[in-house]
Amino acid sequence: MSLVPYQAPATLDQVLRLVLDAVSSPSTRVQYGKALADFFQWRAEQGSPAFSRASVQAHRAALESRGYAPATVNQRLAAIKKLAREAAANGLLDAAVAAAIDQVPGVRQSGTRAGNWLTKAQAEALINAPDPATRKGTRDRALLALLVGCGLRRAEAVALTAEHVQQRDGRWVIVDLRGKHGRLRSVAVPGWVKQAVDRWSAAAGITGGRILRSLNRHGQITGDSLSPQAVFAAAVFYGDQLGLRLRPHDLRRTCAKLCRAGGGDLEQIQLLLGHASIQTTERYLGTRQNLADAPNDRLGLAWKGED
Repeated sequence: MSLVPYQAPATLDQVLRLVLDAVSSPSTRVQYGKALADFFQWRAEQGSPAFSRASVQAHRAALESRGYAPATVNQRLAAIKKLAREAAANGLLDAAVAAAIDQVPGVRQSGTRAGNWLTKAQAEALINAPDPATRKGTRDRALLALLVGCGLRRAEAVALTAEHVQQRDGRWVIVDLRGKHGRLRSVAVPGWVKQAVDRWSAAAGITGGRILRSLNRHGQITGDSLSPQAVFAAAVFYGDQLGLRLRPHDLRRTCAKLCRAGGGDLEQIQLLLGHASIQTTERYLGTRQNLADAPNDRLGLAWKGED
């Protein structure tokens, strides 16, 4: 299958591999793969028009008409633009065509999504929800402690090793944690998080390697790592126990929100989370909108309810 009529043929699998091999994040690789597969399917349904700025704009319009959120449309456009850049770099697409595709504007998203986070009381209930009398409960306490107390992404949590946890400036720190886009950062570890990790490590006999491990229903370790999907399932499970709809990223946001509420400096929260810019952290926290002390709470209007 060729990207433009005059180019040498290339199969869909070869083109997809060209892009996906250049993506470091496993989750991004999955999303890009789906985005590109859907793009090629849409293109085939349209009679296989040339891979050009016009066809990409038409695809964007089709995605919008299907009701996709702006963030989803923009992520799919990012995959297609990367396809154009990589194809041009490998001689499969004219550089001018690739540049035109790369300039296709994304969809503007008005406002800032509030996201989801826990109150301090809810966070305390969550980290204490797993049963410490069982090995699974001990592991899950360590897992939730790392997500809530250190603001780790689930991929970062499962990649964490005993060797990452070292002493710096008289305290325990996760050193040189590799996060999104390969960025390295160090994360301070609160005392209670270290206790949770130590108790799990002692119960499981872990002295090195990955800290979080898979278990069977009898509490026996079945592997030397834990999958990101298992972290997702744990967040959902303990959230359900508390009557909350939880996802792992909600706990990372909770960490940030509680840090800010406790007087944490915005720049330090940025470093904790590993954001590329402080503007990302501001949007993440929604610092410009105070929902706890909203201005319309002080309208001063007397409303008479039903007797």
